Amino acid sequence: QMQLVESGGGLVQAGGSLRLSCAASGRTFRSYNVGWFRQALGNEREFVAAITWNGGSTYYSDSVKGRFTISRDNAKNTVYLQMNSLKPEETAVYSCAADRRSGIWDRYSPTKESEYDYWGQGTQVTVSS
Repeated sequence: QMQLVESGGGLVQAGGSLRLSCAASGRTFRSYNVGWFRQALGNEREFVAAITWNGGSTYYSDSVKGRFTISRDNAKNTVYLQMNSLKPEETAVYSCAADRRSGIWDRYSPTKESEYDYWGQGTQVTVSS
C-alpha cells in the first residue's frame, strides 16, 4: 500500500509563496502520474495541477496557471508544488494523489478525483489578507 505524505503548508501573507512536497513510499511511485488537489472549508475538493510519471507533461487549472509549478524528483520519490502570488481565497487543505497509470492523459482527465488510486492526508495552507 502506497503512502503519500504532504508537507510544506503553513501561514503566508497574500502575494507570498510556499512550496509543498508530496513524499511517497515505494519505488513504484516513480512510474505514477501525480496530481494536487485542494479543498477549502465548506467547498468541494478541486483540481490544482498534475504531472506525468517522468515530468514530461504537466497540467494546471486555469486559476493557478502561471503562478503554480508542479515538478518531481523521482530519485527522491517526491512531487512538489511551488505556489507563488498566493491569494486569500486559496486557503485550503492541499492534498496529493497518485494514479497508477503513467503517460499523458489522452484517455482520461487528470482533473477527476476518481482517476487517482492513492491519497495523502493533506497539508493546510492559509493565506492571510
